[in-house]
Amino acid sequence: MPNRLAQETSPYLQQHADNLVDWFPWGEEALRRAREQGKPILLSIGYSACHWCHVMAHESFEDASVAAVMNQHFINIKVDREERPDLDHIYQAAHNMLTQRSGGWPLTLFLTPDQVPFFGGTYFPKQARYNLPGFVQLLEHVAGVYRTHQDDIAKQNASLLRTFDTTLPRAKDQADFNKIPLDDACSELRQSFDPVYGGFGGAPKFPRPTELEFLLRQATHANDSDARRMALHTLRKMADGGIHDQLGGGFCRYSVDDRWAIPHFEKMLYDNGLLLALYADACVLTGEAALRRVVQGIAGWAMREMQSPQGGFYSSLDADSEHEEGKYYVWTREQAASLLSPEEYAVAAARYGLDQPPNFENRQWNLVVAQTPEAIAGARHLPLEQVAQQLASAQQKLFAARASRVRPGRDEKILVSWNALMIRGLARAGRMLDEPEWVASAQRAADFIRAELWQNGRLLATCKDGRAHLNAYLDDYAFMLDALLELLQAQFRPADLEFARALADVLLEQFEDQQQGGFFFTSHDHEKLIHRPKPGHDNAMPSGNGVAAFALQRLGHLLGETRYLESAGRTLALYYPALAQQPTGFMSLLMVLQEYLTPPRIVILRGAPGTSAAWRQQLSQHYWPSTLVLALEGEFASLPETLAKPGTQGVSAWVCQGVKCLPAINNCQELIDVCQSGEMR
Repeated sequence: MPNRLAQETSPYLQQHADNLVDWFPWGEEALRRAREQGKPILLSIGYSACHWCHVMAHESFEDASVAAVMNQHFINIKVDREERPDLDHIYQAAHNMLTQRSGGWPLTLFLTPDQVPFFGGTYFPKQARYNLPGFVQLLEHVAGVYRTHQDDIAKQNASLLRTFDTTLPRAKDQADFNKIPLDDACSELRQSFDPVYGGFGGAPKFPRPTELEFLLRQATHANDSDARRMALHTLRKMADGGIHDQLGGGFCRYSVDDRWAIPHFEKMLYDNGLLLALYADACVLTGEAALRRVVQGIAGWAMREMQSPQGGFYSSLDADSEHEEGKYYVWTREQAASLLSPEEYAVAAARYGLDQPPNFENRQWNLVVAQTPEAIAGARHLPLEQVAQQLASAQQKLFAARASRVRPGRDEKILVSWNALMIRGLARAGRMLDEPEWVASAQRAADFIRAELWQNGRLLATCKDGRAHLNAYLDDYAFMLDALLELLQAQFRPADLEFARALADVLLEQFEDQQQGGFFFTSHDHEKLIHRPKPGHDNAMPSGNGVAAFALQRLGHLLGETRYLESAGRTLALYYPALAQQPTGFMSLLMVLQEYLTPPRIVILRGAPGTSAAWRQQLSQHYWPSTLVLALEGEFASLPETLAKPGTQGVSAWVCQGVKCLPAINNCQELIDVCQSGEMR
């Protein structure tokens, strides 16, 4: 019989529904049983696309003898870290405190019935190896320690909770904000920059899009050529690497080597949403056709493989298929050659590295960009156009053949925060590269979120098969607000502005710490847990505090709403001492600082329906990271005073920055000259 997890919305939990382990989802029933039976809790946190989560499940959770020991000694709780990032935040931090090591997934922690962890690790093998104990041996040992060392555990738990309290930032005197942390961040990144392959540090290498976005912005704000060089070199090298799906578009989560060649093959919606916006920025900044193709690939993958019929975006694709990591993506020479003509194979082999030694487990090839079409044409004495045609034909054939393979599993839950990142990416890329289909896709997803996950004036965090549930988190509200600001620039819809204001108000009412400043990760009426995080550091995604302050600051300038501006300022003040000391840990808050020091420029275009398209097209050809352009065509029933500019027969532009506004501008080139200039005088 399936266990309780069969009734959950999470595909990851459902994957464990047939385990012999007596799993509970996180909730009052499990916690009550632990209290009543006096048993410790075995908490296992993972996610659907996690390779080592699958390994531990196959080795241990599907084994009857292991399950029997787990059921005898523990109340076993399985958590999807993507549905419950609140729990993941807390218990990853606890793991670090207990072990002095970084965490990861699967996370395996042992808790007292009052939810405080006293021992843990990540992956444990069934049999002792990798310098790790066997899982059954570990279970018996932990159960014994729990029975015989209650006093020691209680003392350790009290110490852990005190340590949690020290992790919350405390408000200090109002900081004197200045640009020094911006310059220091660039200097720190310069020290860890890989000048050969791009990125920062060695293997494993993560894309780190928030850092790259900061560098692109800083290149423009401070005319910093080093920042521009580091960002663009990294983006080009990533695009040429195997972390980038050369056939189907989109990026895997990280590279196991320093050359971006061999990824951990899972594909996450959040990475690709962030990278879509970033590559669109780089494309506009440089005009490079290769970067445009990357943007087209990400957008195409998202709409083709990840968008549900109802409009929301699914969460991820597994690294594994047929129980082998990367099997869907890698090739042998024979497989490729059998699909292509000799001429096509020759250029494809040179392009994707098939004429070099195998790069995946010494027997197969994960496709990378090994040579440019120009180099191939020169080496083979062929016209460049002919090489380009042969490469395009080869790519189409390889992609079609790959599509017939057994696909990696897809996690089809729809998360608000991750959807928001993809909505932002599609809206921004669609606006900047004049791709209305991408904007329409973003609008469909936003409309789905508003229709299905916005209930009674509050967001729910996740939805699958028509069932939406769980209190939404800081990231859900902050990322969605930021996405709506991009959507409003792609196509102004009053409903999007109304939604943005509602989200901003909930952020202030339910998440802001009115005494200290900043935003808690969970709402004021959320389930009480052992700790209430207020995260400021960026991780794989930008911090909720950084994005909330960034979006509120922009919305405040857009609407002339001081409540939003003051909230953003309080958040920046709270984290300013930390970001001044360690700027590279707070990139999203550094972007708040950029626009605090130099407020964003707001451009409002007014005209009759259909009149502003040419202006918008010309404006979108420029990379102005701190300029917001909203085109309001026709008449609207009601508009905020800051947007209620008079309509005209032609097109007129109103430009404001901070408290300074210019007279109406009626010439597009004059508007471009104003936007190209620095701060308005």
